[in-house]
Amino acid sequence: MKLRQLALATALTAAAAAGALTSTAAFAQAKEQFFPVLVYRTGAYAPNGVPFANGYVDYLKLTNARGGINGVKVSFEECETGYATDRGVECYERLKGKNGGATVFQPLSTGITFALTEKAPTDKIPLITAGYGRSESQDGMVFKWNFPLSGTYWVAADTLIQHIAKKEGGYDKLKGKKIALVYHDSPFGKEPIPLLQERAAMHGFQLSLLPVTHPGVEQKATWLQIRQNRPDYVLNWGWGVMNSTALKEAQATGYPREKMYGVWWAGAEPDVKDVGAGAKGYNAIMMQHGAEPNAPVVKEILEKVHAKGQGTGPKDEVGQVLYMRGLQAAMFAVEGVRAAQERFGKGKVVTGEQARWGYENLNLTQAKLDALGFKGVMRPISTSCADHMGASWARVHTWDGSKFVWSSDWYQADEQIIKPMVKAAADKYAAEKKISRRDPKDCQS
Repeated sequence: MKLRQLALATALTAAAAAGALTSTAAFAQAKEQFFPVLVYRTGAYAPNGVPFANGYVDYLKLTNARGGINGVKVSFEECETGYATDRGVECYERLKGKNGGATVFQPLSTGITFALTEKAPTDKIPLITAGYGRSESQDGMVFKWNFPLSGTYWVAADTLIQHIAKKEGGYDKLKGKKIALVYHDSPFGKEPIPLLQERAAMHGFQLSLLPVTHPGVEQKATWLQIRQNRPDYVLNWGWGVMNSTALKEAQATGYPREKMYGVWWAGAEPDVKDVGAGAKGYNAIMMQHGAEPNAPVVKEILEKVHAKGQGTGPKDEVGQVLYMRGLQAAMFAVEGVRAAQERFGKGKVVTGEQARWGYENLNLTQAKLDALGFKGVMRPISTSCADHMGASWARVHTWDGSKFVWSSDWYQADEQIIKPMVKAAADKYAAEKKISRRDPKDCQS
């Protein structure tokens, strides 16, 4: 009997200890802000996906090295999507409730974004789709949970046409010109088409649409058409191996690289390194930043993360284009939480729903950006209930055979063209999904 009582007492003591440990773990966990990280480090898009992921994670590590978000440390977990929509949804479902709940998801895929746009309102988890996703999600009155911060594909397409018009000597000079869009045959590649069609109708240029099947290694038929039609400009809406393939085909067919313009996902080092001097003259519109090896934030990461052996990837990629894109995306995620803390409590872990308020009330002034180490890298971003994008600036850089150099001034997307398109597309989405525009009172929630 005594043995049984002793065993029972031991079991109860162990259970109590386990409970205490659980409580302690839960308390410790509650003091961390959890950021799921959807990545693709494998598959056809890995050469471009890896540096982005490394930049993203390094910034989260830097945030902790800086003391967290007003003292709140961040935690994260990667999940491999392989750029596949179904795997992206699986990652979302697996991570959304972990570690106290996800703060925000960044799908890094327009296809995954389309799928998660249906889930985010129910789960009350915001989506940041910086430079990709649904262009009409700029309209926060319909897309309460989507944040295409700092640019959409309509911004990219519009500023590209502005740049081409400037090179030609004015919009009137575009009449009769031929512009070909070589695009990834996916939601990503199709996004710029409505804007380009709108601009073509306005200015009288001929737009030809040339889809390329995933992953983009087979483009001979596409470039045969280009050689036959001789467009004045080629816009490359590619990602991953599609970009270097396009440049190699252009070189093989003799199409001038200086007449080629990529979207900001088609203007990074992995796109040109295998082509080298053969890609000289190739251009890309950039979502504000480019390669930024001298940025203060890059130097700080080298000092506080890589110098301590905690770098996520190779040191020599720090500051490259896609690394900076990941860095910028993580900064948006962190600063939205900081903004939310101003309302819901400094030094507190915020929920996904509270973080959403932060992203909707983001005010990254130049002084704030400079303090974060982004001086000279990007311009201010300010969101609102109606505007979930916050900035529409872009500029062009050009490959000189060994590195990218800036080759244009700043362009701002023409809101007189884009805003009506955004509203019309958002209204159509709302009608299809049977949802109403937000009441202004909802903007305070």
